[in-house]
Amino acid sequence: MFRRLTAISALAALLAGAAPALAQTSSGPGYFIPHAAAPAAAAHKPAKAAEPAPGGITQNGMTTEAAGNGAAGQPELPAIPVLPALPKEAPPPAPVMGVLSVPQVMQNSTAAQGVQNIIQARQGLLRQEAQADRSKWEKQQAAINAEKGKLSQDQLKAKITQVQSEIQAAQVKLSGENQGIENSAKIALGKIESTLIAVIRQVSQAHGMNLVLHRSQVALNVNEFDITKEVTDQLNKLLPSVEVPPTVIPKHVATDSNMDPNQFNGQDPNQDPVPQQNQ
Repeated sequence: MFRRLTAISALAALLAGAAPALAQTSSGPGYFIPHAAAPAAAAHKPAKAAEPAPGGITQNGMTTEAAGNGAAGQPELPAIPVLPALPKEAPPPAPVMGVLSVPQVMQNSTAAQGVQNIIQARQGLLRQEAQADRSKWEKQQAAINAEKGKLSQDQLKAKITQVQSEIQAAQVKLSGENQGIENSAKIALGKIESTLIAVIRQVSQAHGMNLVLHRSQVALNVNEFDITKEVTDQLNKLLPSVEVPPTVIPKHVATDSNMDPNQFNGQDPNQDPVPQQNQ
């Protein structure tokens, strides 16, 4: 649900990419074996090539030489270029590290808790609406089955078509409402994430930290490195709650299902967000 947190997300992607490489390195014998001393792989006996067609042309239209090169394997990579050295630059500062658990911060954020409660309430209303529609369709289907012997083929087909059209329109409507709820959640969470980035920068600078890592990516650290609680407290102080915009149905969905595009579920747009207590 997080769309930003660029500084943290970029670091997480780099760390995630480094993990498979580390796993591959660790799976070796534990020491370096030069290529000359490495055990030779078992020789692979190539299958007997098919007789080329007359004139050096194979069945797929390639020449015999081209077909042989393709079967030999992947083409060789180009040589690594030798580049001139760049001018010397000043070395980076010594790292002063901290660790942070973003999921724990969001879990204990009063603003995020308020967003979650509102979104869950809207989704609950949507589920009730879907269940009511399903019950109505089942009753209509039972009524059609009961009247099969009394209706002509055209009348039966017309009733079935009408029910199918109602089901299709309702499914489009429910899908649009669900998309609108998700969009409202993204907007509200985006406000929290923007403030969270600023708070992380604020707290880390107060400690003189210039490198903050995801706590889940660190195998061992002391408690003094962890700024999760400080970030959470400061975030709740600056942003105790956030307004969740009303659920707006996408225009193309509203047009297809004859809905009001300004329709919302679960909360009056003029109603203040419900304040949440710390958990």
